[in-house]
Amino acid sequence: MDLAGRTVVVTGASGGIGVPLCAALLAAGAHVLAVGRDEARLRRLAQQLPAGRLSWAVGDVATEVGRARVLEAARAAVPTPSVLVLAHAQAAFGLFEDQSPEEMAHLMQTNLVAPMLLVHALLPVLRMHDAASVAVVGSTFGSLAFPGFAAYSASKFGLRGMTEALAREYADTPLRFQYLSPRATRTPFNSATVDALNVELKVASDAPADVARQLVAAIVRGAPRLQIGWPEKLFARLNGALPGLVDRSLRASLPIIRRHARPPRTSHAPQETLRHETTPR
Repeated sequence: MDLAGRTVVVTGASGGIGVPLCAALLAAGAHVLAVGRDEARLRRLAQQLPAGRLSWAVGDVATEVGRARVLEAARAAVPTPSVLVLAHAQAAFGLFEDQSPEEMAHLMQTNLVAPMLLVHALLPVLRMHDAASVAVVGSTFGSLAFPGFAAYSASKFGLRGMTEALAREYADTPLRFQYLSPRATRTPFNSATVDALNVELKVASDAPADVARQLVAAIVRGAPRLQIGWPEKLFARLNGALPGLVDRSLRASLPIIRRHARPPRTSHAPQETLRHETTPR
């Protein structure tokens, strides 16, 4: 798909991957409709990028009101969007029993339910075009469930399932669905605790601009799936074919994971969004 002249909606646009992703889309000739919750951050984003080709919509896509604002902006865009990039996410690291029901419910609403409802709302706009795409920025944890990330992995597995099902449902139409998975990316998305875990487990990480370039290249060539990084590709494939091998490998890391997932602290404050993925080595 040639992105030149197309309008691309990007959720999570002011996040750690969202900012270079918008820049890479503009470099490919697209117009970008940047979506985020913080108007000040979206304004700063617009000031950093070429004038006239980036507009924004302020709204929390986890809410009905926020999704309505995105739909209104999409309908008003010229041209209307033919590409939707779902790049927002909420993080959650910690032992399952330590997470509150409210935190887990909000995580699933943000990471899975909101993308599903936003795709549903924007389908009539996307299907107006002779070629269109929904590109879901997922996670290796959508293919490889990881201790300490049970709820997060569940949300990403669900997102991958939705994307694959829709790709098959619309296979005989001009609309494509793509599930694109970064590995660990050096952004503020993760807490210091997760960063420390990644260091101890020797997890490799990528620069956000490199990830953004690979995501845009995948959108252009219409790749239905992308897993960035090695050995992440191997682990994701092994988990599908020989999950017992992955079980044994991760069991050896459980003491390290538990130590980082339950460090000495006085509160259980929820960890918040931007966007960044972590992947085991």
